[in-house]
Amino acid sequence: MAKVDNWHLKRKMQYPYQATRAAKQFGAVFDINRCIGCQTCTMACRSTWTFSNGQEHMWWNNVETKPFGGYPQHWDSSLLAKLGPQKWTGGKYEGQTIFEKPDGGARDEPLGFIPETPEWRFPNIYEDTATATSSEGLSLPEHQNFFFYMQRICNHCTHPACLAACPRKAIYKRPEDGIVLVDQKRCRGYQECMAACPYKKTMFNPVVRKTQKCIACYPRLEGGERREKGEIPRCMAACVGSIRLSGWISTPAEARPDNPLDYLVHVRKLALPLYPQFGTEPNIYYIPPRWVPRKFLAQMFGPGVKEAIATRTSPDRDLRGVLKLFGTTRMTIERFAIKDDVIEGFDAKGKRIISVPFDEPFYERPFHDAEYSAHRFNEP
Repeated sequence: MAKVDNWHLKRKMQYPYQATRAAKQFGAVFDINRCIGCQTCTMACRSTWTFSNGQEHMWWNNVETKPFGGYPQHWDSSLLAKLGPQKWTGGKYEGQTIFEKPDGGARDEPLGFIPETPEWRFPNIYEDTATATSSEGLSLPEHQNFFFYMQRICNHCTHPACLAACPRKAIYKRPEDGIVLVDQKRCRGYQECMAACPYKKTMFNPVVRKTQKCIACYPRLEGGERREKGEIPRCMAACVGSIRLSGWISTPAEARPDNPLDYLVHVRKLALPLYPQFGTEPNIYYIPPRWVPRKFLAQMFGPGVKEAIATRTSPDRDLRGVLKLFGTTRMTIERFAIKDDVIEGFDAKGKRIISVPFDEPFYERPFHDAEYSAHRFNEP
């Protein structure tokens, strides 16, 4: 076991390999506050990647409703129970990660479990049966019972548990972009990766008897004859609510304030990782929902929830500008610049690919359109 840096935890932790960070790390920010639960992202991913035999149960992208739903069912609460109570002090994690707490079984590390087959069958079961009650006395009475939509893909972790658990070394992390993939020629379907992945985003195909998973739509990122290099993944491009922004994420020491992901994660500390206490250093980040009890969110996203929600509730002009970039272009925005009345996004070569006004213009049509000799009514 090697000691590796994990900046989510603000300390070194144990990991089976001496991990080397990718030259560039694929990542994304999801704004939970904007999601309408339409599942357009889910079906876009489904129609692109998981329509073959043996993939009937696979949803590489899914949107589940918390705190009731989960895919597979109880994926997070089951592992939290195995991990046991842990402690954060002053933003530093003092508990055990899944790599540091043995499960007492045949595998010492990482801590995990394999969901039962029925738990994969119904990705949205129980999601319309609200039973949770807030204990914090939220100010709006209608929010005493709360729920929110949780968007999930593979986190393409910096310290992947699936990679650490694979006895065949069939799982690898691409050094050029940090995307985690499964070598289908080496995989033998032992399902150790499924047990180890705390987010349950590696899935077993019983027809070909191999593990398959989200690939971050890397053919779109790479480009080719039929598409331009730098296109964002399908789930990001199809999102109706414009809640997703993908790109490249740096470590805190290397963060660039004009990189939209670095700005949201490191500069403004608005976007937080999902269950950082697991120790994988996930690279998909979330802007927490404002109407949910803070203790519940702190367990999911770690310290900083209250500050993040306060920032999201009252964004200043710069932050409001960056939030306007979500869902505006199919290309990866690598740099942004704020001018007097617009925010602009640029690609890797410095080419401007999007320009969004801070205030959308308002047009009132004349009652009589002389050009078309038509009358229009502006009032209902």
